[in-house]
This record gives sequence, C-alpha cells and structure tokens, in this order.
Amino acid sequence: MILAGDVGGTKCNLAMFSEKDGNLTPVFRHRFASKEFAKFDLIVKEFSGQAADRLGRERINAAGFGIAGPVINGRVRATNLPWIVETETLIRELNVPHVVLLNDLGAWGHSLEHLAPEDFCVLNPGKPEPGGTRALLAAGTGLGESILFWDTGRYRVVPSEGGHSDFAPHTEQQIELLRFMRRRYPQVSWELILSGRGFRTIHEFLAPKVLHASFEDPDADPAPEITRRGLDKSCRVCSDTVDLWTAIYGAEAGNLALKVLALGGVYVAGGIAVKILEKMKDGTFFHAFKDKWKFEGLLSNIPVSIILNESAPLLGAAYEALAVVDR
Repeated sequence: MILAGDVGGTKCNLAMFSEKDGNLTPVFRHRFASKEFAKFDLIVKEFSGQAADRLGRERINAAGFGIAGPVINGRVRATNLPWIVETETLIRELNVPHVVLLNDLGAWGHSLEHLAPEDFCVLNPGKPEPGGTRALLAAGTGLGESILFWDTGRYRVVPSEGGHSDFAPHTEQQIELLRFMRRRYPQVSWELILSGRGFRTIHEFLAPKVLHASFEDPDADPAPEITRRGLDKSCRVCSDTVDLWTAIYGAEAGNLALKVLALGGVYVAGGIAVKILEKMKDGTFFHAFKDKWKFEGLLSNIPVSIILNESAPLLGAAYEALAVVDR
C-alpha cells in the first residue's frame, strides 16, 4: 500500500493506492482544509485512522507528499502555511520505512508519464522534440514553476521558486499595474498576480470603485466571483480582469519556455487553469505566450497543454514513493 498527499495552502488531498505489477490504483482518498490544522502531522494521523477504518490495518510500504515549498534535506517549510514538514517525523508518525517529500510541482511533473491523453487539453500541438526539456507551471494559491529534463530513460524534475521572481510587465497597461502594486508591496513577484489573490488586485487596479459582495467579507475569496462573472460576462470589469490575468499567465509561461528552452513542451497545472478553461482556450494565453519578438517562431512550435486531472500530483507523489520501494 502506498500513501500519497498533495499538500497546498488551501487544501490537502491524501490517498491510499494499491499496487499491482507496477501500476497504482487509488482505493481511498479524502480532502482536508489545510488551515484547519496546526501542522501537517495531524492531517496524516487523522487520515491514517480513516483509512484503517475503511481498509483495515494493511501495511503502508511507503509515502510520498508533494508540498508547496522548497524541500531541503528532507525538510520543507510550507510556503503559504505555518508548517514545517520533516521526513523523519513522518516516518515515526506513520511507522513506515520510506517517506519521500517533493516540491508540489515535482509531484505534478512526475505524474506526466502516468496520465491518459484525455487528462490534457492541448492549446498548441507544436512539434515536440524527443527528450527535449519540459517546463511546468501551476497557478493556484501560489505560483509554482519547475523544469523537467531527460536523463537515462526518464524525466527528472528540477524544483524552482521562480514564482517569487520579479514580475516583468509586457505592455503599457502592465507597466501601470506594476506601479500600482509597488505602492502596496516591497516586491512585486509573479505569484502576487498569478495566484487566486491576483484577481482582486487586478480588479482594483482596473476599477477601484467597482465592488462586489465578496469584497465586503474579509474572510471571503473574491476570485471565484470575479472569474465566474468574467466568464459569463455579467461584469465588464471582471471580464477585463480575467483577460489581463490570462495574458500575464501566458507571458510568464513563454518566459519560462525561453529560459529552459522547453522544446519538449510546456505544461500548465493548478486549479485556476481548469476553472477558467474556456478563457485559457480562446487564444489569449497562447498569443501572450509566443509574443516574444524574434522568438515567436520558436515558441509557436513548442507544445502547450493544460493538465485537466487535478489528482495528478497525488499520482506523481505515489509513483515516486513506489520507486523508492523498488530500489
């Protein structure tokens, strides 16, 4: 039995997988609200009890967890939560021989070879180079970025904290957005825009006097209302907000593709892309992606796909845990 987790700032998805002939099948899963727990160990303990009630006391051979934050020497300080997660602590808590901690984008990256064609929405088929470097980025609670390179018969995942690098405006409007945000923040990173919180920021930049119901509640997340009203075009400001957010996302995806020369393809993960899929497909994203002056031709040939299966990081973490058992 393999235990896997996708640990984010908003939610934690945990699952148990059974293994047969090298293939993993989920047999039990549960979602937890991250901020309801003081530390990750408590979620693992509660889930283990639920799994035991459902599946019996089957032995867990290994566990793998994808966590939003840099993993250093088996330890990670979660980026958007007051948690420190350590391999040794989880080995004791779970009484398992192997625990693998991955950056959350690493878990997404390791899932790519195990997903079906229907798990992808192709924005640009391009001409993939066999064994070419791949790029992966995911906007959700934060912005994750990662690089995949081919090595001895498989792709290896290189973690990154590129989402925290400086925002680079691409148009005159985006330059004004940067000026607007610099009055609020000491550093304007890509993540401040390309995450759920970025929708309200852009909305306030475009029309500070236009307010919606979710803006009045300090505990509410305005992003779902803004994106819903933007997609159904019931609010012009919301529509413009989603347009600008999507263009900025495409521009940064193109930046990452150039930086790593992602001739093997660019993959867009995370919950936001799936929620605004129709906008991602309408050309706004890909136009900004390839709008790089002399390199437009090169970028036009790079495959770009959205990962539709939001359970992909669970699968990636589970297979990395299984790989440790098989060594």
